[in-house]
Order: sequence, then structure tokens, then C-alpha cells
Amino acid sequence: MEQPEDMASLSEFDCLAGSIPATKVEITVSCRNLLDKDMFSKSDPLCVMYTQGMENKQWREFGRTEVIDNTLNPDFVRKFIVDYFFEEKQNLRFDLYDVDSKSPDLSKHDFLGQAFCTLGEIVGSPGSRLEKPLTIGAFSLNSRTGKPMPAVSNGGVPGKKCGTIILSAEELSNCRDVATMQFCANKLDKKDFFGKSDPFLVFYRSNEDGTFTICHKTEVMKNTLNPVWQTFSIPVRALCNGDYDRTIKVEVYDWDRDGSHDFIGEFTTSYRELARGQSQFNIYEVVNPKKKMKKKKYVNSGTVTLLSFAVESECTFLDYIKGGTQINFTVAIDFTASNGNPSQSTSLHYMSPYQLNAYALALTAVGEIIQHYDSDKMFPALGFGAKLPPDGRVSHEFPLNGNQENPSCCGIDGILEAYHRSLRTVQLYGPTNFAPVVTHVARNAAAVQDGSQYSVLLIITDGVISDMAQTKEAIVNAAKLPMSIIIIGVGQAEFDAMVELDGDDVRISSRGKLAERDIVQFVPFRDYVDRTGNHVLSMARLARDVLAEIPDQLVSYMKAQGIRPHPPPAAPTQSPPQSPAHTPPASPLHTHI
Repeated sequence: MEQPEDMASLSEFDCLAGSIPATKVEITVSCRNLLDKDMFSKSDPLCVMYTQGMENKQWREFGRTEVIDNTLNPDFVRKFIVDYFFEEKQNLRFDLYDVDSKSPDLSKHDFLGQAFCTLGEIVGSPGSRLEKPLTIGAFSLNSRTGKPMPAVSNGGVPGKKCGTIILSAEELSNCRDVATMQFCANKLDKKDFFGKSDPFLVFYRSNEDGTFTICHKTEVMKNTLNPVWQTFSIPVRALCNGDYDRTIKVEVYDWDRDGSHDFIGEFTTSYRELARGQSQFNIYEVVNPKKKMKKKKYVNSGTVTLLSFAVESECTFLDYIKGGTQINFTVAIDFTASNGNPSQSTSLHYMSPYQLNAYALALTAVGEIIQHYDSDKMFPALGFGAKLPPDGRVSHEFPLNGNQENPSCCGIDGILEAYHRSLRTVQLYGPTNFAPVVTHVARNAAAVQDGSQYSVLLIITDGVISDMAQTKEAIVNAAKLPMSIIIIGVGQAEFDAMVELDGDDVRISSRGKLAERDIVQFVPFRDYVDRTGNHVLSMARLARDVLAEIPDQLVSYMKAQGIRPHPPPAAPTQSPPQSPAHTPPASPLHTHI
């Protein structure tokens, strides 16, 4: 055995969470019918994009387009490249200026108007193309401090419409590439006293700051010094974050049952090297630096050879969204008596005049992100576990708006309004049955399985589930449909059963039948109650955690069914060519939001 200094703990290899960098999208900006600020010619427009910090809500400048001379209908060439997260509300602001001098100080130029949106709004629009009116509000925002300042100081008229901004989002092509490769090794060092080694490989992507992030681990090959590992696939983003020359480090270990794996050696490569495929360039010497320092005659600890390499473009979540796939959002709210009397402040359903209760907070956090992926903004809202007027029958699938024919509410505000109205008319009762609302949404999902729609059910509950067997069966049946389920547990109950439904560790089954895929994500609301009372930040974390798996779940359904994305709808024809820019088009602007 080697000395303990060459050992690695098992925990280093067991967490690949967060190993795939964000998808990057390119935002293109055009405007139509801008204000004309110049006396003898047309305006010379410039667009400045701002992003908003989640913590402090301050706007910071992300980048600027080029200036285009003498036009009210600019199509800017310089793009903004931003990281896209489905599960986050990424606020953007676009300010337009008429540039009158070479000064970089924006206050020296005429303000033409601004627009606010989220990145989700752009990508969720038909063809990922969003049109918004530019306005000069009662206040503009100081570009340096992010604080409001009177817009009229720039000659604007408060509230005046001043043209249109057109924002298009395009996923960068290398974000959808997946590399498939296979390795073998030769004459690795023998590490086990009574047998040969049990080798496995660990791959690391290098980061901008020189650190390394684990991105793949092979299986262990038992009792061999000449292993041939199985073929594996990995997104190119995960391997090198789109930088083909970035260092990829590979470490070779001998597996030990107690987790103290012995380090055999390491080598480095890059995506560009690997892409050459099987060749003399892709035979690597495995080197143990400590051995090399100690032993003069040390050559290597074996070699690793790339046997095959291929790269394919896979369909991504954004391909489906751009091709018109709609996300149908349904919410189901727990009206069981364990929530407490809504008229008392101790109740989880208590409606304080000062702040939203846990149900409303959870619904808003998830809803305000997911709403942009549904063009009609009509969301079914159901309740369960209540006695309904006039006859007091118990229902586990009643419409919050009181309309049995159509339980849809207009927007997130419409759901909140129907929820508050229901609290005044129904009697909290029980038990806590999930199966009826799961089956309700599954029925709708089953009706459209061509890839044009994907259903997401949000269940907000305070209780211990009463119909576990029926719910498991409903989820196993739903797993083959275009559908995902989010469960948020509010209050202080034990939620062990919910963890079981969330099949991250063990895929759920019913009557001996395994769910085809994991479609449930559960979180307890109490984990996100910020002691400082900063609900904005804690609810953003809640939304991020419950929504993070939705894109992969949607893509896994589509792939399993062999459904490819539709081509995006054709964009309207652009206006005629325009005057040249002041400055030559520069490279795209990019950073992390």
C-alpha cells in the first residue's frame, strides 16, 4: 500500500452536483421607431444592458452595443452573451441613448427610453423573440448607482411610449455538444497486497482561477492492471465549459472498500487533444509526482489510451422551448384542518395584511419563473382536503375559482385571488390525499403527448400524506407522461414520505413496477425561512432548488419518446439596411449573471 498522503477520501468523488456550467445564450437587440433627438439627422442609438444583483437588487452595467449612425431602426451587431438558468429570475434592463459625443459618460447623451424583462421572458416567447415598448418612466435609473432619477432631465416625457425593442435569444451551439469516449490503461502500478489494482479514472475541468472541478468518474474495474473502461458520454460544457484548449486533468486511483482510495498517478489533456481521436497523441503516461521525486529511475505508473471519441449535438431544453413547447403550470393547495383556522394568526393559511403566508410565498416564487413558458398565462388551480358548500362534501380535487368546467386562473395574481376566496368559502377538513390532483394533471398530460406541451404540478402541503399507495401508483403512471411534480412542504410536520416520493436516491415503485423516470422534486419550506426576514432571497433559493431539475426532466421525456424539437417560427422580416456604425462591431460581451 502507498502512504496515507496518496489516499483520497470517497466523498471527493461522490458529489458531481453543479459540475455542469450554465447554458449560455446570445442576446441580439434591435429597435424600431426610436425617438428622433437630432435636429438635422436621425438619432445615433446605443443600447446599454444591465443585470440586477440578487442580493442587493442593484443594477450593474453588463455591456454596451456599438453606436449606429443616423437611424431610428437599429439592428445592433454586438451581442450580449449571458449564462441562462431556467430556475432563476434573471432581471434585465435595456437603456437606449442617442450618442452625441465620444464621451463614455451616459449622462452626456440623450436618453431614448428603456425596457425591463427577465431572461426567462425572452427565451419563453415564441421563437425566443420578445418585443416590448420602450418607455420613459416618471423615473430613469442612474447608471452608476442604480438609484432612480427624474427621466425628464434627459428631455423625456414621463410615461411616453418611444418605440419598440426586439430581443432575441439564441443558445450557443457548443452548449448542446455531447462527447462520447472510451479509455483503456496498460501496466498500471500494482497497489493491492493480495491482488492487482481496482482502477478507476476521475476527470476534472480546470476553472478560470486555476482550481479544478470534478466532472466525471468512471466505474471501477476489479483486479486488473490493464483495464478497459466502458464508453461514457459527457456534455462538452461539463468537460471544458466550451473552451477547447482548457486543461482537463485525469487522475487514476485504485479503489478501496473503506474509501481510502490509493492514488496511482495523473495526466492532463484538453478537448482539442481528445477530439483527435485514437492516435499516438492520445496515449498518456500516468505519472505520480511523489514517486518521480523519490525514485531516479521512475518512468511512469502505466499508460492510459483513448480508444474512441465522438461528438454529437443533442437537443436541449431551449431547443424545445424555442420550437414552441409550452409548460402548463398547475397548482394544488392543501386545505386540510391541520393547517389551523385561517382566521387565527397561528394558521399556515392566515392572511396577514402585512405579509404573504407560506403558501402564497411558495406559489409566487415558483410561479413567477414558470409563467413565462406558458403563452396564455392561464393556470389551473386546485384544492384538496376541504368540505365544499353547499352540502359539505369532502373533495380532494376542487377548483379554487369555483368553476368545475374550467379551473384556470389568469396569471399568478389570479391564482392568489382564487386561493384567498376559497379560504373564505370552504371548510378545512382532511385527509391529505395527493392521488386525485396527480391523476387530474396526468389526464391532461396524457391528452397531448406530441411534445407541444409539458405539465408541471406544484403541490403545497402541510401534512403527512394519507394515500401513499395510491399516490405512488399515480406517480409511476405519470412518469411515462410529459409531466413533472414539485412538492413544497410547509409547517413543522415530518415529511419522510415526501422524501420517498422524491426519487433522487431510490426510484419509486408501485406494485413491483418502477417509475420510468424521476419526476418528483420535494423541499421543506422551513429550510428557506430566512431568519433576517429577507423573503426575496430565500424564496429565490427555494425556486432555484425546486425548478432546477425541470429542464432535464422535460428533455428526458422527449428523448424517451423520440420527439425532436419543432423548428422555431420564422421571425418577421427586418426593416431595410441602415447607416454604418460609429465603431466596428466588437466581440460579443459576456460574463456571469
